[in-house]
Amino acid sequence: MGVLGASGYSGRELCALVAGHPHFELAFATANTQRGSTLRVRASGRMHDVPLIGQEEADLAGVDLVFAALPHGASAEWVAKVIAAGTRVVDLSSDLRPGHGGSTHALPAGVPADAPYGLPELFRDPVKGARVVANPGCYATSILVALAPLAKAGLIAPGATVNIASASGVSGAGASPKLELLFAEVAEDFRAYGVGNSHRHLFEMRASLAQLGADCDLLFTPHLLPVDRGILSTITVPLSRSIDEPLAPFRDAYVHEPFVELTTGLPALADVQHRNVVRLGAVLPTGMRRPTLLVFSAIDNLVKGAAGQAVQNANLMLGLDETAGLPQ
Repeated sequence: MGVLGASGYSGRELCALVAGHPHFELAFATANTQRGSTLRVRASGRMHDVPLIGQEEADLAGVDLVFAALPHGASAEWVAKVIAAGTRVVDLSSDLRPGHGGSTHALPAGVPADAPYGLPELFRDPVKGARVVANPGCYATSILVALAPLAKAGLIAPGATVNIASASGVSGAGASPKLELLFAEVAEDFRAYGVGNSHRHLFEMRASLAQLGADCDLLFTPHLLPVDRGILSTITVPLSRSIDEPLAPFRDAYVHEPFVELTTGLPALADVQHRNVVRLGAVLPTGMRRPTLLVFSAIDNLVKGAAGQAVQNANLMLGLDETAGLPQ
């Protein structure tokens, strides 16, 4: 296995997961600005030293699969090179996702515009044996797993506005130094960003929900939490009809899913950190004039929201046990 972009938070997490995987071996990890240095990751209870090389030094044809954890807008070029080398690839950027993160730039020659969207709980079959997979965004994972059972059951009121407030740890903003992400700027604070439906993950969320049969608007407001990792989404869903038991649609949809947990309480970040799971809770609020459901979804943005899901997809692409090497 190879990792392009190992210096970012998702790339580091990938290196750790690959190093601890029972069937994978990490052949190379790239980081252009840190080439020649060593990345230390913990896997299987011990520390591993991962040498970092430049991307042009990577033997793309010498591995079974490459994880591309490169910045949005820069990843597709390297996905094309991996495809040309005859190697499978999981792309963690928005470049190949449905809607392409709102980008209007054409994809490089050889890169499919309709790569399978790697959210296995919803779209597993196209991922099995695929050569190229688009790994979903972290917010999209949290929200789509929460909304999909309602969309499939026709429970989202036609034409409704689904209101989503999500709060993410600082690692979701990436590892590049930014003034607004310094400790002194983030600590003891809580703020919204990307307001007015401007976040790139909305494109893949809208496209996926339409594919699942939903006819609704999404009003999505992300927030920055003063913590390292984790996403908690609170989703207000106008229903097409009343239901008696708030978790019933989710039990029916996810009874056989190893990475979806349901709770009769409320999910919290501490429940999911360092785990490849989506933890869901639901409540029927009182005092509403029309049927409404509150859905709560928690994930680790670096695991199920990025690197863990990428490994889950790689397992499916290579015909392995889907849960292999993943923390549950």
